[in-house]
Amino acid sequence: MTGTGSTRAEGVYQRLRHDILGGRLVPGERLKFPDLCRRYETSVGAAREALTRLVADGFVRTQSNLGFSVMPLSHEDLAELTYARLEIESLVLRLSVRDGDMAWEAAAVAAHHLLKRTPFLAQDDATHPTNAWSAAHAAFHRALLAGCRNHRLLATATGLRQEAELYLQWSVSFGREPDRDLTGEHQALLDAAVARDADRAAELLRDHLAHTAQLLISVATDEPNPAQPARP
Repeated sequence: MTGTGSTRAEGVYQRLRHDILGGRLVPGERLKFPDLCRRYETSVGAAREALTRLVADGFVRTQSNLGFSVMPLSHEDLAELTYARLEIESLVLRLSVRDGDMAWEAAAVAAHHLLKRTPFLAQDDATHPTNAWSAAHAAFHRALLAGCRNHRLLATATGLRQEAELYLQWSVSFGREPDRDLTGEHQALLDAAVARDADRAAELLRDHLAHTAQLLISVATDEPNPAQPARP
């Protein structure tokens, strides 16, 4: 594809991603090329490239004879995703804390500072985190994991975290639970990482992920499958 085509596909990808995370395209909704081309004033080729990237991100799925659709939210998927994240992401954080250098430590501190200073809610939308906060939140967790020198594990953990972002954006209660100190959880994670306490950091991350999963399961519309619980 030409440079212009790649640029066009990148623009469609970013707009589609924002529309999915912003709730303008809902879980399970079919993504038809004629509609997408009109909506984003683009070509079929650019739309297909954008959708292919979103499939890899876990925001869109493709099915034989059905085409593309926004990824549906389900209890079974969340249970599997949470269990994978609990095992893999905590392992990657443990390795990151153990092996990260001073540059990693400084980047984690800087990412936390940005997260702490970024407004959580916008004045015109009190139901979802701002795009800026969501980006800062993702950047902070990426920074914590970035010290891991096993690139395969790091890529897997990053991919799983990105898939979970769709659930976070669709949860109207995330970050505003009366019995939860989300800011304190992030501070404790950073403190353990900077102190090079790998066991403590991994334990805090597992609690952080499990707490969030219990909240996010409320946004799934299907019935829970008792054979597929989210394992703590």
